[in-house]
Amino acid sequence: MEPLAIRFKPGQDILLELERIAQEREIEAACVLTCVGSLTNAVLRFANQGESTELNGHFEIVSLTGVLSRHGSHFHIAISDGEGKTIGAHLMEGSRVYTTAEIVLALFPEYSFLRSFDPQTGYPELEIKSQTSK
Repeated sequence: MEPLAIRFKPGQDILLELERIAQEREIEAACVLTCVGSLTNAVLRFANQGESTELNGHFEIVSLTGVLSRHGSHFHIAISDGEGKTIGAHLMEGSRVYTTAEIVLALFPEYSFLRSFDPQTGYPELEIKSQTSK
């Protein structure tokens, strides 16, 4: 495992930036170890919903979890509002950093994370390949 620490600045789209880093660094397999920060708006897709929901305001990032590679990603986020109400869902494009997003990733050079369409779920799901079996 190799750690990678990154910081996103105000206005950056957290999902697009993570995917950009995966492409630029040719990351084959990684996961989010930790994330602290805040958002000015959040675009979320809730379980069993086809459409995304946009929430506007200021939100603390309580948790960000997921896997990424240059072949695709899958993230869930939990955020809290100014009253401490917490909500979580699938992170979608359009979720923008308010003050900061400080993220530590774990890179796994011995694996490759792929996304393959699963007809049972209707979504591209994780496929794990060992780099040693290439």
